Amino acid sequence: MTFERIAVLGAGSWGTALAHAALRAGRDVVLWSRDPKAAQAMAATRANPLLPGVAIDNRIAVTSSLADALKADAILAAVPAQSLRALATMIAPSLRPDIPVIACAKGIERGTRKFMTEIISDSAPRATPAILSGPSFADDVARGLPTAVTLAAADETIAAALAQALGSATFRPYHTSDLRGVEIGGAAKNVLAIATGIVSGRGLGASAAAALVTRGFAELVRFGRKLGARPETLTGLSGLGDLVLTCSSPQSRNYSLGLSLGKGMTSDEAKKATKLAEGAFTASVLTEMAQDYGVDMPITAAVSAVLDGTMSVDNAIESLMTRPFRAE
Repeated sequence: MTFERIAVLGAGSWGTALAHAALRAGRDVVLWSRDPKAAQAMAATRANPLLPGVAIDNRIAVTSSLADALKADAILAAVPAQSLRALATMIAPSLRPDIPVIACAKGIERGTRKFMTEIISDSAPRATPAILSGPSFADDVARGLPTAVTLAAADETIAAALAQALGSATFRPYHTSDLRGVEIGGAAKNVLAIATGIVSGRGLGASAAAALVTRGFAELVRFGRKLGARPETLTGLSGLGDLVLTCSSPQSRNYSLGLSLGKGMTSDEAKKATKLAEGAFTASVLTEMAQDYGVDMPITAAVSAVLDGTMSVDNAIESLMTRPFRAE
């Protein structure tokens, strides 16, 4: 299997960064924006306002023509998790059978509780669903800084071929067939990053942050194992690796959202100040799923309550700190 032409659907900061990663891997790359004016401006100026300081390489074709973009051998769907179904539904009639559609968002769909590859299977049944996840900031990837991620498809031969097609000296995809493990790691770590941001914003100290990340990771592992994820996936790049990155830097939208909450903003104010934080949509869904599966996830539940406005930050912290003592 060879994937010479790659289409990146979604011209935000992450899509633009992935277009550069695919270009460095030696692929022909087209970057699609659904907004004709935005596509025209990016093609003319070779700049994306959402990714300041990074020039769009002249070899990347920027277009708003979906027909042109879908001539690719593989598709990177670089849209937010809650927008993936609309995109997959839109492109489904034009897809060649078995073309890989790689979700590049980290979340769970509200309402349906579907993971990203399940959405692709539902909405574009002729496609081969895959997922790309791991510790990666758009600015780092766009600039060619060393980054390692995980790429999963149900058929590991396809996952390996896609990893080979997208990999370069600075962008290293590791492949697996554990779709669910990769998706759970990406979704759960966003919620835990909000919690870590709250701890930092409240000034609770590095010790509290370390304890929260550790206990939060235990929640992620419990949930993942319940849904059949492999332990090595949860402790790998798309699980522990992504959790470490997202919980340690204000570059993370989810961490920044938590930081705003910890500093006293209301949930609505913090969400407005920090757009596209996937964890804000995932927290309640993950809490509901944990309850249904009988998985204890107190940190996740506390974040969900804070975001829903049913619990204050201080009460959430108190509820976690007064839980019964127990063996680790």
